[in-house]
Amino acid sequence: MRKIIAAITVLMGLTMLGACNDYETYGDKKEKEREDISRFISDSAFNIISETQFNAQGNTTDVNKREFVLLNKSGVYMQIVRKGCGTPVQDGENVNLLCRFMEKNIQDTTYVLYNSISYIFYVDKMNVKRSGSTYTATFTEGRMYEAYGATVPEGWLVPLPYINVGRPTKEGDEIAKVRLIVPHSQGTTQNAKAYVYPYYYEITFQRER
Repeated sequence: MRKIIAAITVLMGLTMLGACNDYETYGDKKEKEREDISRFISDSAFNIISETQFNAQGNTTDVNKREFVLLNKSGVYMQIVRKGCGTPVQDGENVNLLCRFMEKNIQDTTYVLYNSISYIFYVDKMNVKRSGSTYTATFTEGRMYEAYGATVPEGWLVPLPYINVGRPTKEGDEIAKVRLIVPHSQGTTQNAKAYVYPYYYEITFQRER
């Protein structure tokens, strides 16, 4: 009987040990996220530059060189494809911005959500307020609003100090476009933060009429 009890005890111990080994800690997930972002950057042949170089280039990235700047405070990687026409969001301003986007989960490289950057009629709208260097925003309609609610991921606000958000008024005017690699800490609450998922975005910004 004692042998049977001992065998059962050992079996239970091994089962519990296996369960513990299968458990993924927050630290494990963060390490996996770092590895996935590094792999994505390498596979995409992106060239990462420092904020110092970014500032020296007039807060621009060379698209032909596939440059992304790593913004250390947020951990977001950003490429400014087009700086845009018009002016940036001004201090004290409250403005509605229209956005077209594509969202990709970097861990499994599936396209998660988009409203098609080239599609004219369907856009996401977010209300943005600026106070000094602080930007806050809420989605009021669109695919992001439908999927995640009103909360705008912090990563979406990172480009705003560096781009113009006007509307084309003459030939040659273009709206702002950026590409972002967003770590979970700057992403959506429901997916990125909850599951420690990094995301890749392409987003255009322009003012509402």
